[in-house]
Amino acid sequence: MRISATIVLIATLSASAAAAQVAPARHASIRGLTWQEKQAVKAAGEWHPGCPVSLAHVRLLTVRYHGFDHRTHLGQIVVNRRVAQPLLKVFRKLYRLHFPIRKMSFDSMYGPHPDQNGDVTASFECRNAAASPCSSASTTHNWSMHAYGEAVDLDPRENPYVGCGMTRDKTALSYLNRSRHRRGMVTPAVVRAFASIGWGWGGSWYGSTKDYMHFSINGH
Repeated sequence: MRISATIVLIATLSASAAAAQVAPARHASIRGLTWQEKQAVKAAGEWHPGCPVSLAHVRLLTVRYHGFDHRTHLGQIVVNRRVAQPLLKVFRKLYRLHFPIRKMSFDSMYGPHPDQNGDVTASFECRNAAASPCSSASTTHNWSMHAYGEAVDLDPRENPYVGCGMTRDKTALSYLNRSRHRRGMVTPAVVRAFASIGWGWGGSWYGSTKDYMHFSINGH
């Protein structure tokens, strides 16, 4: 009986430990990806051999944010480990600003049913930098800063990508007029929050091409 009880106890502790590893975080945190999360990123096609950063060098950043529903949520974003702590400070500033974020979750980006319209605040995505629609090039043959986990796209619908005067996302057309502020649009205070860690904003790019959602470690 004692042996059976011991086995049951060990099994219970093991199950509890496993559950603790996958239980959703209840507060801001930084941690490495679990094996299951790494597999999910691969299955989503967001990492493959040859990418400039290994999955061992990225972190899952969990932060509090204000949703468009006026409630507080916990969001998750995959970032390079060297920028995780600075970005935690930025998202704390965004929270104090009551800046609303529509969607920011691991499952929305890498889960079995990822968000199809791309309206997700996210960071890590192993892809090439997009060529300007003003040119005939299809690729720049350079990695995007997202491939390093050193860029964040913030509320893509409210902060569209604009090339040659036209956004690629037709659902965001009404947000081309940046003079009329609406909730979720990047403000000077949001730009300053990222600038406090040395990050640049795609809305400051020279010329007609602007990426209003985009912040990165080098501004590109």
